[in-house]
Amino acid sequence: MGLPWYRVHTVVLNDPGRLLSVHIMHTALVSGWAGSMALYELAVFDPSDPVLDPMWRQGMFVIPFMTRLGITNSWGGWSITGGTITNPGIWSYEGVAGAHIVFSGLCFLAAIWHWVYWDLEIFCDERTGKPSLDLPKIFGIHLFLSGVACFGFGAFHVTGLYGPGIWVSDPYGLTGKVQPVNPAWGVEGFDPLFREE
Repeated sequence: MGLPWYRVHTVVLNDPGRLLSVHIMHTALVSGWAGSMALYELAVFDPSDPVLDPMWRQGMFVIPFMTRLGITNSWGGWSITGGTITNPGIWSYEGVAGAHIVFSGLCFLAAIWHWVYWDLEIFCDERTGKPSLDLPKIFGIHLFLSGVACFGFGAFHVTGLYGPGIWVSDPYGLTGKVQPVNPAWGVEGFDPLFREE
């Protein structure tokens, strides 16, 4: 029998360090699952016939999502489009899976650190009783760096500045290749049928 979310959160109620820790650990578990599942699927995937034996027929779950986001090459020298690749670059199927596993390990270490140093009073000066660290500033720096990382990932990946991107000028697949385009940054960009020529 599973516990409801509010029951689990009451365990770390009024304990901000450990509340943060369990959520970072959850992110580590999800990222680790995605990376390890991608590596497993790559180990059993047969890319030799993408027409009569596509990935969905082989029971793949993670690889189709990676392909939909623009990952098409493998370090094994094959491409999902059927060609042979000599230099797939860093962000191939294996590169993305490895990045997820590395990110999972970093989140695991951060979760352990926040669990061990949950009591913020250890950062207080014993003589004055005042905090020796500027905790709101540290929190602000973490939020700023996370925001820059998320925006950078979105801006580079979605627009096609680095990699194929997911906004393409061929939404119906008539030309049969991935094409980066200039995105619309205004309100019109929320319209899924809008195309900037």
